[in-house]
Formats: sequence, structure tokens, C-alpha cells
Amino acid sequence: MEILNLPGPKAKALIERDRAVISPSYARGYPFVMDHGKGTEVWDVDGNSFLDFAAGIAVTSTGHTHPQVVKAIQNQAEKFIHISADFYHESWVALGEQLDLIAPFKEDAVSFMTNSGTESVEAAIKLSRYHTGASQFIGFLGAFHGRTLGSLTFTASKPLYHEGFFPLMNGVVHVPFPNPYRPILASRPGEDYGETVVRYIENQVLGQILPHQEVAGIMIEPIQGEGGYIVPPPGFFPALRKLCDKYDILLIADEVQSGMGRTGKWWAIQNFGVEPDIVCVGKGVASGIPLGAIIARKSVATWPIGSHGNTYGGNPIACAAALETIDLIKNQYMQNAADVGQYAIDALNEIAVRHPSVGQVRGIGLMIGVEFVMDRQSKEPAHDFRDTVVDLAFERGLLTLGCGKSTIRVSPPLSVSKSEIDDGFKVFEEAIALAEKGVKPVADYSP
Repeated sequence: MEILNLPGPKAKALIERDRAVISPSYARGYPFVMDHGKGTEVWDVDGNSFLDFAAGIAVTSTGHTHPQVVKAIQNQAEKFIHISADFYHESWVALGEQLDLIAPFKEDAVSFMTNSGTESVEAAIKLSRYHTGASQFIGFLGAFHGRTLGSLTFTASKPLYHEGFFPLMNGVVHVPFPNPYRPILASRPGEDYGETVVRYIENQVLGQILPHQEVAGIMIEPIQGEGGYIVPPPGFFPALRKLCDKYDILLIADEVQSGMGRTGKWWAIQNFGVEPDIVCVGKGVASGIPLGAIIARKSVATWPIGSHGNTYGGNPIACAAALETIDLIKNQYMQNAADVGQYAIDALNEIAVRHPSVGQVRGIGLMIGVEFVMDRQSKEPAHDFRDTVVDLAFERGLLTLGCGKSTIRVSPPLSVSKSEIDDGFKVFEEAIALAEKGVKPVADYSP
């Protein structure tokens, strides 16, 4: 594959301007400076084209600048851009109606609109505490729920996220996520590893640390995102739901990255046959316009007027984009995610046969993780190797992002075609092959 000259002169100039005025806290993966995009393809400011298999961290669910989404935004912008959450407007109500229709539980749903995933998590924390009268929570190691102080307390994927910010919110106990590729708890004979984790929660956490009546909720990503695109075993969620019912604990599904059709269903938790009590929404809900929400069972949304609010909740442009996004996902892209996702998983498993650096391919729909290892016996994470593959792919026109210690996520727009998957995986396999030969990127792309 042709190696692109990256970053180009215009990109270099913009990166220098960025360093002068933008917070250094932002972590940039490599020097991609976007100019425009269409569908799965994006172009940088120097005219280089790329296939985008990251989708803005699973955000551009309908592809870049989908014409129907663009038109919906334009139409709303011509009417009014903002009115504040103190008043009403039709698209806000219409979005609530749509979220009720697609909620992953039979009970009627009510929604609180936010501006981001982390704000959705904060809202879920507050609602859970208010509704139950309890204050404690259970979260999972490897989780990412955001970086505001409440959500940051649940986040447990990198110590860097916590460094310098203690004390965090009180009241979260973390337990192992049920990772069948890297189990850390001992299972009993015939026991699903997910059931092992739930047994640990009941016997060790509720049995020795937290009185169950003090636990407001258990918050979990149905497929763990930042932690490595990890799919739990089939026995986990049924056992977890049973535990929550037994002790009157709310089950909170953080679907910020895994929801909105990405797994071929509206919500990843629907792949496991259980219903949550609260769903946290963000990322792919509005095709890139900042928007989030919590969707709660009506019986749980018991907080009174004024107990929670925000200025931009239900922003009309965001709602217009979300309504069009939901329509496109429902009518086209959710089935495409299921079909093309399985096609991509099968193709990646074929690549894995040819490359011993690939430890595991896992995922559902278009939420796919490829984990790299030093060798398949020890399963030692190949962190630096993974980063090399990301950079080599970037130099050849493919955008990917890492997650976990040594995983690359494959999360293109839900509109991606099989031919685009084929083209992207040609680059991806070449990057893997070069990395296995010890080839390094042309430049050091670290910030």
C-alpha cells in the first residue's frame, strides 16, 4: 500500500496552532487533521483520504455528513437554535416518544436529555440515589463511564484518569468484568464465567462489604468499550438481573458506546435477554451532534420538579439530528450493522489464522475488538505492537483506535459496506504483517 506523507504541511501548521491554545489534557492518537467526510471516507486538510473505522469513537453512526441528517439540522436551524429546558418544543417531545418506543424494557419509559455520555451517567447516578434512597454502587474493573467526577469514580480502565483528582465520589465498589478470555476468578465445575462473577458479587461484595439495602445500583457496559471491547459470556446478564431483583438493586446499562444499533439491536443488552432499569445514551444517538440521554422505567423516574436539570437538554438541533438518526438506523443501518458486522468478524477470524500476533477476535455487530498478544499461550498483552499496527494503518489510509491494553476496535459507521470492509482490512492485514516483521512507522506520532 502507498505510504501517505503524514502529517502534511497544512496539518502540521494546524497542530502547532492547536498546541498554543487547546488544553494539553486531550489525548490525540496520531496527527490526523480532518477537513471533510462522506459516509465512511474522510479527508485531511492536505487532501489525503482515509477509511474511518473508528467513527469518532462510535459516534457517526449514519456515516459522515449523511444528507438526511444534514437536512434535518439545516431545517431546524432555520426555525430556532435554542429555547432552554424551561420551555417546550415539539422535536424534544418527539425524541422522547421515539426513545420510549425503542427502550429495552416493556414498561413505559421517560427520558432526560443530556449533552454527552458522561452527563448521562451523572444523571443515572442521581436518579438511582433518589429513587432507592440508597447511596452505594457496584461498578466493574476496566470500565469507562466518563471523566466528570461521578462518572470518573465508576471509570476503572486507566489509573491516569484518576491521578491528581482524588478524592473521588464516595460509594463505588469495583468487581471484575466477566472477561472469558482473561478470567481472574475461579469458576466452579460447569459454571459460566459470568455466573462466577455474579456469585462473587453476592458472596464477597454483598456478603462482606456492602449491605444490600445500601446499594442503589449496579452500573455496567453491556459490552465493555474502553476496557477492550469485551463481550461477557451468556450466563452473566441473566444471573446479574436475578441478583438485582433479589436485592431490589437497579440495573444501569451504560449503552453510550454499545447502543444505537451498533450490535445489530438497538441496545447491546438486548443480545443477552434481560431488561435494565436505566439506560445511559450518548455517542451514536445524533450522528455527531452532542446529545445524550437516560431512558428510565417510568416507575423509577420518581424525582420531583427541579431535582435535576440543564440548560441545553433537549436542544432542538440535537433532537432533529437524533430523530433522523433513529429513523435511518431503524430502516437501514441496524440490519446492516448485523450483516456487515458478521461479515467483518468472519474476515477478521480469517486474518487471525494467518497472524499469530492476533490473540482473539470478538464482538457483536459492528462493535468488534481485535486483541494482540505476545504469544497465544501466555496471552501477554502486546501493547506496543498494537500501537505500531494503529500507526502503520494510519500511514496507509485507515483510521483505527486502540482500547484496553492491546486491542484495536473496529467500529466504523453503521452504514459501512462490505466492499469498504474489504478495502479497510487489506490495509489492516498489511499493517499487522509489517508489524510482525518488525517494521516501524515512518515517524513517531505520539503527541
